[in-house]
Amino acid sequence: MLKQRVITAIVLAAVFLGVLFFLPIPLFPAFVATIVLISAWEWANLCGFTALWQRALYVIFQAAAIAGAALYVGALPLGGATPIDAELHYRPILIAGCTWWALALLWVQGYPTSALLWRHPALRAVMGFFVLVPTWAGLSYVRLQEQGAWLVLMIVAVVATADIGGYFVGRRFGQRKLAPNVSPGKTWEGFLGGVSANVCLALLVWFFTGQALWAIIALVLPTSLVSVLGDLLESMVKRERGIKDSSALLPGHGGVLDRVDSLTAAVPVFALALTAVDVTLG
Repeated sequence: MLKQRVITAIVLAAVFLGVLFFLPIPLFPAFVATIVLISAWEWANLCGFTALWQRALYVIFQAAAIAGAALYVGALPLGGATPIDAELHYRPILIAGCTWWALALLWVQGYPTSALLWRHPALRAVMGFFVLVPTWAGLSYVRLQEQGAWLVLMIVAVVATADIGGYFVGRRFGQRKLAPNVSPGKTWEGFLGGVSANVCLALLVWFFTGQALWAIIALVLPTSLVSVLGDLLESMVKRERGIKDSSALLPGHGGVLDRVDSLTAAVPVFALALTAVDVTLG
């Protein structure tokens, strides 16, 4: 199992870095859309849609939503938006995504009682649109920026740092459960350890790039704080569905959604913060 996990991780990292730095920028949204639609197929399973036609129909609806968003922000040639227009058009989608995660926080805190509000498969299906479409929009917007590849990599670094810092600190010092009804293994100590690790990451970025420290903190800290919420939300929905992994697509890792769950919360927050600050990496 460990060998499978390592090999899969190496392959995924190589593909991601290759696409991030070598795929032409106009094609990057299409790549992200592919990942999002695979995640949509898995989210359909979390909704309780077991028939192939149900899951395929759900993916089609998600694809239509992404296509509509792409036209709106100018990511498709038919849109014809300039970069300035794009920022103005991306912002409402990002705000909607961030607002959704504020609501998701209340539902995670209130689980299992909160399941009364979203347990129905149709409501879980609607949840999937707020989880996935802003993720597509956020990554597409960030990649559009100057040194956008490095900024996307920064999002991944923040999420990974929060996860690694949270794991080791939580394992050593964790006592108080963060969300015992959703993910019993997560603790407040681990959460704070992940945030602290990202403060160190922000200082390193500041040291090596010379960017304004306040601007880097404005990007890193909110992204770090919210990243765990993406993991908790998927864990909550999987618990309600009664499954451990969203799929078995990635050997040793479960599904694509299991690997990007933290990013679904982190990306819209990072992208929205980026509309307000000027940070250039690389």
